[in-house]
Amino acid sequence: MPTINYIPLDAEAVQASIGLVSTATTADLAKPTPCRAWTLYGLLAHMATQHYGFAAASRGESDPAIWKVRDLGDDPVKAYVESAEHVLHAFAQPGVAERTFPLAEFGPDAVFPGAQAISFHFIDYVVHSWDVAKSLGTTVTFAPATLEAAQEVAQVVPTGEVRRTPGTPFAPDVPWSGEDTLDRIVAHLGRNPTWPN
Repeated sequence: MPTINYIPLDAEAVQASIGLVSTATTADLAKPTPCRAWTLYGLLAHMATQHYGFAAASRGESDPAIWKVRDLGDDPVKAYVESAEHVLHAFAQPGVAERTFPLAEFGPDAVFPGAQAISFHFIDYVVHSWDVAKSLGTTVTFAPATLEAAQEVAQVVPTGEVRRTPGTPFAPDVPWSGEDTLDRIVAHLGRNPTWPN
């Protein structure tokens, strides 16, 4: 089975998030999102922090302070776009998928092969793009091959009691029998595809 190159897939997901976030107004930042208690501002702060964290990890940086949630300043949309462009640039560097990524948020000594770490970022931004779209009352679409790859990554995420542990990145999976691939992905990762209903 050929190895999946997650870099262009991740770029598609991040670019989708840029397109969505770029339409947000100041009033939109207070809107709820499918992510637990986060407003859109809180979600964007988390997303921007993750971009800088993964970019730093791609350079071998392991300081846990990199993962502390960032303030988005006076122009949160611009700050988010800058963070997204930063990680796109970092992941575009030669040989990045062959590097070792220290991911301090997984634990003090947690390290992952670059390709696997990029797959983590990829699935996050497929799902977070969906989150942003839902918050803004719109939709997001991805190429079928992108969704197929995302579904494979999502299926690796453990389910069960581990999802109920404080601080876990995903809520318990939501039973879902619909045919839409993106809906199945977000349901597996703890979102209700019919949110906010």
